[in-house]
Amino acid sequence: MGKILHIYFFCIVPLLLQAQSVRKISYDEAIQIALGKSYPTRYFNEEKEAMRFSYLYNKAQFKPRLDFNLFAPSWDEGVNAIYSADTLPVYNSASSLKVGSNLDFTVMLPTGGNFALSSRMYWEKYMMASGGSYSDGLRNIQAFSRFSLSFSQPVFTTNTLRENLRVAQLEYNKSVCYFNRVQMDIIYNVTNAFYEVYKASFEKKINKERLANSREALRITLLKQEAGDLPEGEILIAEISVAQDEARLLESQGKLDAFNDEFKLLVGLDLSEEIEIEAEMDFESFVIDDKLAVNEAIKNRNELSEKNIDIELQQISLSKAHRERELKGSINAYYDFTGLSTNDQGSPIDLFRSSFDNMRDRPANRGITFTLSYPIADWGRGRHLENRAKHILHERELDRENQIRTIEKEVREIVRKVKEAENRYRINSKNKEAAQKSFKISQMRFENGEMTSQELSIEQNRLSDVQLAYIDSYIVYRLAVADLDRKTLYDFKHNKRFVEE
Repeated sequence: MGKILHIYFFCIVPLLLQAQSVRKISYDEAIQIALGKSYPTRYFNEEKEAMRFSYLYNKAQFKPRLDFNLFAPSWDEGVNAIYSADTLPVYNSASSLKVGSNLDFTVMLPTGGNFALSSRMYWEKYMMASGGSYSDGLRNIQAFSRFSLSFSQPVFTTNTLRENLRVAQLEYNKSVCYFNRVQMDIIYNVTNAFYEVYKASFEKKINKERLANSREALRITLLKQEAGDLPEGEILIAEISVAQDEARLLESQGKLDAFNDEFKLLVGLDLSEEIEIEAEMDFESFVIDDKLAVNEAIKNRNELSEKNIDIELQQISLSKAHRERELKGSINAYYDFTGLSTNDQGSPIDLFRSSFDNMRDRPANRGITFTLSYPIADWGRGRHLENRAKHILHERELDRENQIRTIEKEVREIVRKVKEAENRYRINSKNKEAAQKSFKISQMRFENGEMTSQELSIEQNRLSDVQLAYIDSYIVYRLAVADLDRKTLYDFKHNKRFVEE
């Protein structure tokens, strides 16, 4: 009894656990897994997110900014030139030690300019060497304080901040369009892989039935031999048929394993995970309006949205090229208060207080600048750059026109393919039923001695071919429908769009 339990736990239980660990996957589940875990989905989602953050970065350029810069310390020793009137410069070694910080608050304006409120404060110890030593030379300790308000505004030119924001938004929209297109491609590719696995499992099932039929034929042949009613060579033919069917079954199992691995790699499953495809041979016919298919494809296809984005991006590039030869201007103004400590001794707090006192006594610094620039002669540089941008824009427009024509051709072709695949499936479905009935009759004739083993094997081959043609026609139909969905983004079964308008 103990030996039986030992065999049960170490042999039977692992097999039961292995059988229970097989994951059954339906078509809809395979699509959902691929749209969440497949490599293309994750890769292009990262690219889409990168473009989104690039857009958010450019959008944040219009928000205020607070920057803090601390130099603690800034130390420098070197040779400085001292200039005096009517004499040659004198070169002395000098040492400077600064400790301080800058604080800048910048407010971006919708017009592309900015207001900036800045402060700069530092403590400095300055020494000049004498006789090769800083200890015997001159020294000065001081504090510096400054508070300023500045304004900058480009004029007579495009608002580059808004232009950059628009470019980033278009690039993000383009990445979304491409991501959506990848999603539809994934659905089609998963459909193809799913039914490749299903076809391989169906072929394995056919070969199992075929092997069972050939073994049954061999059994009947052996019974006929015992009865003495058997031509020479019949047993050998029956045995060869069994051996061939066994080889076919092994080959179909290897083919199924290979397609399983390809399917798992595509949808993002672990290659070591055991799976089993669950597919229903459902068939639902629907009417396809050729004109509606073309119109919906032109409305919904992401490729056309991408082409429109490319045209707008090139229009922006053309605008940039045109600005190479335009009048540009800028207005810059500032108003600040500056204070410098007037004594060279005391604590840093005393020095800064002295600099604030000096700031009140010292008049404010202010200024305004209005600049204009225009390239009077650039020997054709700007013109060539603008002409280049114009031709690229024309190229983008031609590309969009060709894309529309290509989409129309693709849709017309896939509509014909769906209709042909439907007709072929209906014919093969009837052929399969007829071939199954014919094979059953052939089996009865073989049992009655009216057919030889070789003739029965021919009938078996004919049945297998018809069954494979049937499953092939069904898969071709399902792939054609999936391709129609991908190329029109319209569900003709339920008469609705896959994407919102």
